[in-house]
Amino acid sequence: MRQIGLKPEIMPSMAEEDIEEEEPDKLVLELSRIKAEEIAARYGDDTLVVGADTVVAVQGKILGKPANHREAVEMLLMLQGQVHQVYTGVTVIAGGTKKMLAGFTERTDVSVYPMDEDEIVRYTESGEPMDKAGAYGIQGKFASYVKEIHGDYNNVVGLPVGRLYQELKALGILEEIRYD
Repeated sequence: MRQIGLKPEIMPSMAEEDIEEEEPDKLVLELSRIKAEEIAARYGDDTLVVGADTVVAVQGKILGKPANHREAVEMLLMLQGQVHQVYTGVTVIAGGTKKMLAGFTERTDVSVYPMDEDEIVRYTESGEPMDKAGAYGIQGKFASYVKEIHGDYNNVVGLPVGRLYQELKALGILEEIRYD
């Protein structure tokens, strides 16, 4: 968000994320809304809250964050040599009132080079995949295995900042941005 001139306060949501939705775009939008509403309840109306959630989908299966090393290896075995989708849902809410101002999803297709099991194990042992949807971070060591992407790179990182900026601009809630 700082890339686009915003100065956010990062606040993890404590909301329960137990949802049965099976369509990745609907799932991430619902999760982003739940997170944003939980945070918005803590603040006054003059606060703008942006909630986001990201998942990876491959061959109809939704992958969140791995629970353990074994699960990370399993996820990467599914992704290697394949094209998969990364979905991020974003919800913008006025704090206090919990009035939803905008909600959208972004999809990016990511193609991963074939990886052997040793490469996967070495990567998971780095610890990097443990807090990432799909068990990888495109902005980190996993960049070695990304063949190509179609869509927004920042979406794969976890927040489609260009689209967020455009949505905020369309709402008329952005003042002149000063790039320090």
